[in-house]
Amino acid sequence: MTENPNYTLEEVNHIKDRILEALELVVDPELGIDIINLGLVYDIRFEDNGHTEIDMTLTTMGCPLADLLTDQIHDAMRSVPEVTKVEVKLVWYPAWSPDKMSRYARIALGIR
Repeated sequence: MTENPNYTLEEVNHIKDRILEALELVVDPELGIDIINLGLVYDIRFEDNGHTEIDMTLTTMGCPLADLLTDQIHDAMRSVPEVTKVEVKLVWYPAWSPDKMSRYARIALGIR
């Protein structure tokens, strides 16, 4: 995150919390669990101009849902007025594994 003359650190943290809340509405249609609880979102960078970069991965490299999830992320970010531009970056390192899922997601999917 760059230094932000328009927002205090507390305000930026609040905006990032709202970004996370919005991303919890993006649900993987195959698993029925949101991308936050699945552990697919690795990093969020919110900059002073509202440009937001989201680093995320997929459960598998050949996942056919990449475009659908990216579109849903763009739609979800419309609920955060401070976000003026969104860039979703697919990353493959570290590789995703079920260990990245929240307790909620593991219980919902019956994984111990």
